[in-house]
Amino acid sequence: MRNWNVQWNYHAMLLPGMAILAVFSFYPMFGAVIAFKKFLPAKGIWGSPWVGLDNILFMFQISDSKIIFFNTIYIAVMKIIAGLIVPILFALLLNEIRNRHLKRWVQTIVYLPHFMSWVLLSVILLNLLSLKGIVNQVIAFFGFEPILFFGSNTWFPLVLVGSDVWKDFGFSAIVYLAALTAINPALYEAADIDGATRWDKLVHVTLPSITPTIVLLTTLSLGNVLNAGFEQILNMYNPLVYASGDVIDTYVYRVGLVQMQYGIASAVGLMKSLVSFVLIVMSYLLAARFANYRIF
Repeated sequence: MRNWNVQWNYHAMLLPGMAILAVFSFYPMFGAVIAFKKFLPAKGIWGSPWVGLDNILFMFQISDSKIIFFNTIYIAVMKIIAGLIVPILFALLLNEIRNRHLKRWVQTIVYLPHFMSWVLLSVILLNLLSLKGIVNQVIAFFGFEPILFFGSNTWFPLVLVGSDVWKDFGFSAIVYLAALTAINPALYEAADIDGATRWDKLVHVTLPSITPTIVLLTTLSLGNVLNAGFEQILNMYNPLVYASGDVIDTYVYRVGLVQMQYGIASAVGLMKSLVSFVLIVMSYLLAARFANYRIF
């Protein structure tokens, strides 16, 4: 009771956020029951007939399920790998720049795409990579055939991964830049005394010093294996690339809201949520094991 008298104002500050979380995150979870019903909008969730596991079993029988699960994992894993490697390399290169003004200018330029919406960036990419866009004009200038980036199942996943990395690698590098600034300068001074080159200092001082940060972010990223980027793909894909670009989130949107097959869409979304929950728990366990990271 004594602690409550002292800390009640802190709990009061949490109330608005907790209320928003309850209304927009917890309450909608009751809608997951649609996955076990033949949902009829006129009868509502509770008035619709119960079908048990029929929607979930049907989900595994349709051919689209294999495609969307494969696309989701493939695109998400590629984004995770590229989203870890590119920011690390960028942070290491940026850390080698000694001119402060140039360093800040480069940081500002690469941060900007992170603050732009995918609606805007998708329009920019559609114009750049169209058949008459500047990229295909350069390709044609060197005598090659133009590439239909947004109509090819070979190129479209690469466009998704590349544009996602381009948008966020500068902002993601902030964590690594912070880790680099925390390295004890005495380690570099000792390396200079031993006659170490820049490469030697990078391999034997810089990388080992930021390894815990790399391991932590790598393990935490495992929870995003089934998040391939709904907003990005929704703004960029089309029926020509459904075979390589359709992921769980876009499939749920298209089947559930556009085609009004609410039961199937809810079953797919529920399965994704369950698998994501398991992956998130595993990622935090691995983070606690290898990086000594704990929330509680």
